[in-house]
Parts: sequence; structure tokens; C-alpha cells
Amino acid sequence: MRILDQYILSRFLYNFLSSFVILMFIFIFQTIWLFIDDIAGKGLDIIIIGKFLFYLMPNLTEKVLPLTVLLSSILTFGALAENYEFAAMKASGISLQRSMLSIIILVVFLGGVTFYFANTVIPAAEQKIYNLRRNIAKVKPAAVIEEGVFSDFEGMNIKVDNKFGNNDKYLQNVIIHKKSNLQKNNTVIKANSGELISSEESDIIQLVLSDGYYYEELVPKASDERKRHPFAKANFETYIINIEIPENTQDLEEERNVRTDKMKNISRLKKDIDSIRENNLTVIGAFSKNIVTRMGAFTPISQRDTVEQIPENQFTRTDTRPLEEIKNDSLQNTSDILGLYQEWQQGQIISAASNAVSNILNSVSGKKQDIQNKYKIYNMHILSLHKKYALALSCIILFFVGAPLGAIIRKGGLGLPMVIAIVLFLAYYFIGVFAGNYAKEGNIHPVLGAWLSTLIMLPLGIFLTRRATADRGLMSFGHVWDVLTEGIRKRIKKKTP
Repeated sequence: MRILDQYILSRFLYNFLSSFVILMFIFIFQTIWLFIDDIAGKGLDIIIIGKFLFYLMPNLTEKVLPLTVLLSSILTFGALAENYEFAAMKASGISLQRSMLSIIILVVFLGGVTFYFANTVIPAAEQKIYNLRRNIAKVKPAAVIEEGVFSDFEGMNIKVDNKFGNNDKYLQNVIIHKKSNLQKNNTVIKANSGELISSEESDIIQLVLSDGYYYEELVPKASDERKRHPFAKANFETYIINIEIPENTQDLEEERNVRTDKMKNISRLKKDIDSIRENNLTVIGAFSKNIVTRMGAFTPISQRDTVEQIPENQFTRTDTRPLEEIKNDSLQNTSDILGLYQEWQQGQIISAASNAVSNILNSVSGKKQDIQNKYKIYNMHILSLHKKYALALSCIILFFVGAPLGAIIRKGGLGLPMVIAIVLFLAYYFIGVFAGNYAKEGNIHPVLGAWLSTLIMLPLGIFLTRRATADRGLMSFGHVWDVLTEGIRKRIKKKTP
């Protein structure tokens, strides 16, 4: 058995390493096309580009590793079944589970390594790639500006039709929206051409605009002047905007303590999930209290007066009717309440109520997006936490899908096994993507979004393992046909008198 375990393990490791290298190269080239605009034609040296791709590799491992386990297990056990080596092992009394034992131990260890990798290496790589991309945009200012769309550039939204010249420093048809201190776009600048001037010795980037117009919406301090909506317009031949670069951003290896959900390990995620949840509840509670106070709704009933009852002969009644004739309040709806006032007062009351409701609805709609973003961040943290566990377990489950499937189809090589592995992985991957997107928006629970694809593969692995252990095919068409024909016969007998 020791020789047999070494033989099966060596075959699996060979297929695993070769598949991992090939798939990693495929995913790297696919990623290069996604980030080609960030690195191509920016004057970056080969070392920086190499680091850029190196920092992307840990994130790609999250996709490559499950596919590698699935493909290598199908290749290994498919080749063993195709060469009748499984038949020889079964004839010798060696079951499928016993032949898989050495690889099961390896895959469990690989799951532990994957968990450590997802918890430690991937968050660090995510932070590295974020800092590198941001600093590339600082040192090469044109790199952050895309053609044909508005790009965020140091507090401005800038759009250009074309970039050309050395490091794309010359701009054509420039439109700029400058943000005020309140993050409002009160200023618009249009120019026929522009030039970005930067130097490694200077902390200032100059944006020189030529032949354009300057538009500004003025915000006067006096409230009466604001109703007139004052506006300023000017044309210019040359307009220079000086942009100050923060200190120490010239180094492309500069570290920033930027933390998103993908840049955090499990302990940090658990801590931040609790703090984000408490903060969201505080924001919701404060906003709800504000709305309730403005509406005057849910006003608590005043407590009963505890002062001793005053004798009847010590107060004077304004209503001279007998107490027996005084009935309870007969007001049933708002029209009865309005009937207590005069017509001109009724109009004022209705107008005031309508304005109050409109203001409250505007406040709710304005706060809705902010609250949704807060809960989206909360869901993303929970999703990232459970994805780290799901990734490790998915490698083990996909092995129990691929190994018995290879024994059933009895095909080795890169033909049919490759097709089946890609189809299964695409199903697993796209289910995970759609579930993750639904979880971010709050349509499903984030825990379910992280585990859904893995939980779907779990019963498939159990089903395939049982059929491979019993030496049965992927599907018994004879049994299915018998079940269908038997059902049809029963229906026909019920209909006949």
C-alpha cells in the first residue's frame, strides 16, 4: 500500500503543479488585459510592472486553486480508470476511498494552507496593489485620467477627448468640474487644450489650460441674494491650476494604512463587523428619533396626575351641562378635526401638514442612499469573513467532486476532463459571483452568499462518491427509463374505467 499511495500521490502532484502553472499563466494574461490602461505607455520601468503583476497573483490564486484541485483530481483518477488500474486495485480488495486516502490527507493540508493564505497573504497583497496603483497615478498624473469619461483627479472631475505626447501630458477638449469645500460642483471650466507639467523635484503639478471659458455659480452669504442665483462667466487664453502633491508620494513603494474589507484578516474583520453594526444602529436610531420628533408621532401618553384630587366644590365648571350628558370625544377622522376651525384656518393647517410631510419624505430619500451604503459595507465585511472559510473548504469539496467523477468517466488527458472541469468550475464560480452580488445589496444574507456555491457542490460530491464507490455510471438510463414507463402505465390504468 505504501508503494501504491506514493504512486497515486506522485501522479496527483504532477497533474496539480502542471495545471496550477498553466492556469495561473492564463489568468495572469487575462488580468493584464484588465489593467493594461494602468501600466501601458506610462513610462514605468519593468521592475514596477513586475511588482504590479506579482501583487496580483495572490488574488488570482483564489480563483486558480479550486479549479486546479478539480482538474487535477479528474485527470489523476480518470487516467487510473482509463488504464484499468482501478479495476486491478478493486480486484485486490482496495476500495476507492482507500486509494484516495493519501490525496485526501494532502487536500486537507492544502485546505489549511489555503485558509492561511486567504487570511494573511491575500489581504497584504490587496493593500500593496492599492498603494502601487495610487502612487502610479500620483507620479504619472495622466495615468489617472481616462479618455471620454469623467475621472476623479485631486478634488476635480476631469474629462478629456484625447491624450497624446510624452507620458500623455497633452490633453484635448478638457472639461473640469471643480469641487467646493462642501463637495459641490459649482465651477465648470472648458478648454480646447491642456498640458500636465510635473517634475520629480517638485511637489506641484501644473495643469495649463488654453483657449477656454470659466463658469462659476456664486453662493452669496445673504439669503435674499441667493434667490437671484448669481452666476459668473469669463474667457481666458491661458489658465494655470496648481495642484499640490502630498509629501512622500514620489516613492512608488510608499505604504498607506488603507483598509477595506479585502485588506483585512479574520480578527480585524470580526472586530470591524461589530463596530460597523453598532455604528449603523446608532445612525438609524438617531435618524428615526429625528423623524419621529419632527412628525410629532408616537408621542407618549402623559402620566396620570398624582396630585390629590381636588374636591368638586373647589373648582368652577365652564360647561353647565349635567355630567351625565357629557359624552366621550366623537371625533373619528381628520375632517372632523378640521371642522373645528374656520375655512381660512383649515387651508393653513392642510398646507403646513403637506409641507411637513414633503420635508420628511425628502429627508428620508436623501438619507436612504447613505444608509444603504453603510449596510452594503457591513454586508461586504461579513461576506469577506466567510469567504475565507469557504475557500478552504471548497478545495476539499471540489476534490470529492473531481476524483469520483474521473473514476466514473474513465478518461485521462486534457480532452473531456478539461471540458468537464471548466463547466463545473464555471457553475461554481458564477453561482458564487451572483450570490455575492445579491449579498452585498442585502437581497440574501451575506453568510449564505459566501457559502452558497460550496453548499451546492457538497451534495454533488456526495452523490458522485457514492456512485463511484458502487462502481456505477454517472447515470443509470435503464433505471430512469423503468421509472418513467412505470409512471406512465400507472396513469393509463387510472384513466381507464
